[in-house]
Amino acid sequence: MKIAKHKGLKRVYFALLNSGKGFIWLINNEAAFKQEFIISLLLIMFSFFLNVSALEQLLLISVLGIVLIVEIVNTAIEATVDRIGLEHHPLSGLAKDLGSLAVLFSLLIALATWVVVLWTI
Repeated sequence: MKIAKHKGLKRVYFALLNSGKGFIWLINNEAAFKQEFIISLLLIMFSFFLNVSALEQLLLISVLGIVLIVEIVNTAIEATVDRIGLEHHPLSGLAKDLGSLAVLFSLLIALATWVVVLWTI
């Protein structure tokens, strides 16, 4: 049985609607995402007061976006693993640990980027 798919602007509309639902779910259910999102908003506002080039500001904002993207992917991995089964399995734990590691790396890259840019002001 083939599932009918939306096309054109209707597809874009439903994609945005589903993205909005995902964002609201994250804000309401994932403390880590909510914290990272709020901190990112504050840092983005702070970046407009820095004496940096437009390219440096874009870099500062981009690394914050990467942290949020990686956190979203990590949450998707966790949800998928939990959907498969809640019983403990070494591969399930590994998948979640690797997702967490990806978030840690993105946070370290963002921190290093902000430190280097702020250090050179």
